[in-house]
Amino acid sequence: MTFKEEILAGIPDYLPELKAYDPKVNHAPKRKAILSEAETKLALQNALRYFKTELHAALLPEFKAELETYGRIYMYRYRPDYAIYARPISEYPGQSEQAKAIMLMIQNNLDHAVAQHPHELITYGGNGGVFSNWAQYRLTMQYLATMTDEQTLVMYSGHPMGLFPSHKNAPRVVVTNGMMIPNYSEPDDWERFNALGVTQYGQMTAGSYMYIGPQGIVHGTTITVLNAFRKIGKNPSGGLFVTSGLGGMSGAQPKAGNIAGCVTVCAEVNPKITQIRHEQKWVDEIYSDLNALVARVKDAKAAKEAVSLAFLGNVVEVWERFDAEGIMIDIGSDQTSLHNPWAGGYYPVGLSFEAANDLMANDPETFKDQVRQSLKRHAAAINKHTAHGTYFFDYGNAFLLEASRSGADIMAENGIDFKYPSYVQDIMGPMCFDFGFGPFRWVCASGKMEDLDTTDQIALDVLQRLAKKAPVEIAQQMMDNIKWIESAKANNLVVGSKARILYADSEGRVEIAAAFNQAIAEGKLGPVILGRDHHDVSGTDSPYRETSNIYDGSRFTADMAIHNVIGDSFRGATWVSIHNGGGVGWGEVINGGFGMVLDGTEEAAKRLESMLFWDVNNGIARRNWARNENAVFAIKRAMEAQPLLKVTIPNLVDEQLLK
Repeated sequence: MTFKEEILAGIPDYLPELKAYDPKVNHAPKRKAILSEAETKLALQNALRYFKTELHAALLPEFKAELETYGRIYMYRYRPDYAIYARPISEYPGQSEQAKAIMLMIQNNLDHAVAQHPHELITYGGNGGVFSNWAQYRLTMQYLATMTDEQTLVMYSGHPMGLFPSHKNAPRVVVTNGMMIPNYSEPDDWERFNALGVTQYGQMTAGSYMYIGPQGIVHGTTITVLNAFRKIGKNPSGGLFVTSGLGGMSGAQPKAGNIAGCVTVCAEVNPKITQIRHEQKWVDEIYSDLNALVARVKDAKAAKEAVSLAFLGNVVEVWERFDAEGIMIDIGSDQTSLHNPWAGGYYPVGLSFEAANDLMANDPETFKDQVRQSLKRHAAAINKHTAHGTYFFDYGNAFLLEASRSGADIMAENGIDFKYPSYVQDIMGPMCFDFGFGPFRWVCASGKMEDLDTTDQIALDVLQRLAKKAPVEIAQQMMDNIKWIESAKANNLVVGSKARILYADSEGRVEIAAAFNQAIAEGKLGPVILGRDHHDVSGTDSPYRETSNIYDGSRFTADMAIHNVIGDSFRGATWVSIHNGGGVGWGEVINGGFGMVLDGTEEAAKRLESMLFWDVNNGIARRNWARNENAVFAIKRAMEAQPLLKVTIPNLVDEQLLK
């Protein structure tokens, strides 16, 4: 069958040829055996319901073997025969251009050059799934290929519930992932219900079809690293940044360090992903010997090189050895997937990668204890460095949270707060989110590099024009993003779809999108798909990350993220999503996002102006009410620009009255 024919066929009514397990592909670790005997039967029933009854007898032992071997039923037999990558939108079958755009974005999330565990349908973060199995993928793509603009596809945690009558201004797809009853959001609940095949962990942009490869996090990490050095009053040149993680989103760290201009040391235990990042030129050099690494770091610091060094081993050993050698670490963080500490997100020191995976699968309780002991040792090593002036920040991966739960020396004197800030508390929150700046992104649906070049120039022209009249409070953000977009092509950031990201406020997003839409109308550009990371001003309620700089007591509420996705859905989004979990972990965050297709029409122009304005200012309004000074400034500025916007401004209380 051709590509289009296989898409339109959906789930075949015959038994496809069995697919061999490919050891060259980076696979997900074996998940823990958590189901009872009755639940195992239920999981098998749930999996078989996708197939004709005459196939059940043949598939049952196969799916049972997958569940026993991998802890999940992935249905490997049903992986498609065609290569999965973001094709030009014209190559997809379908009656709806919007649906074709969504198919493009789904395939980008599962591209082998993009996805962390592509055969397990996991894009990043160790468990951030697009789907739970290949039947869901096939059925979803079939629905998208046959739907019209008078229908909406409803996605139920990876499962395509079906097509429902709607209208052309409604979202083409509505996505939920992991939306549990609150009392059932513990980590083992995810293990159980995911193994049953009834929910999934969509992370942020994995389950919402908006991941654009490591480029997305490169920009945010670059801004973070630059502002971290500004915070300690030091030029990045000759400075040292130490962190860990090269898989999924964390793979962006060494590239960001190079762009910022510092020496970066990034530890990773997985040799396969380390080699991939080196081949992709996202990290410059690989070391497996600590002695060699120490010598190279000393030389690089002395020469003030902008260079990224991967250490194939455990980051705890790096922190400890650098302390013994007296190597000054200027800024430090961690981006292991500690939202998923017991299932491959964090590997304990003292065990090889293979030994840790074996222990994780066969003795999970001992593995948990090893992780806890490693976190204590990890935190102790960091504490030694911060005592000598290192600026350490939690990079929103739940490092401080899980370290505290493990009994590490990580708490402040008051016993409530952590010793170290999250990067949102110190950097992203006050410097970016409170002003409305966040990760705005777009994908050129034509697949043409020249279209991406055109959009880069359009965005640069808009930012340069806006910068001339920007107030001093946001001048640095404007200049950082102008510099970013000027050098984006030279930095070779594209992996997968022809995508770009920059940080912009609502004015910038609306004006850039309007300029794109006009260029499309004039035939200068193909269709453009707009989106953002969920890690943004409004889309995410996460008390240990995105909303960690909310200090009025409301950071544990999730109204903002729900308001955001509801508002986006009736203001013109092509698709919307809302997730439990993402970044800091299952049960710790509610986050949402959107996608919007620009086609050059007047209708698209109206939709982008209405939805993008709301998508940002909803969050600024909430941050303003929390008495965040920069958000108060930003929402007042928004009200001056849009007379129909009326937001309640907080009255500040004299502290002396409370004494």
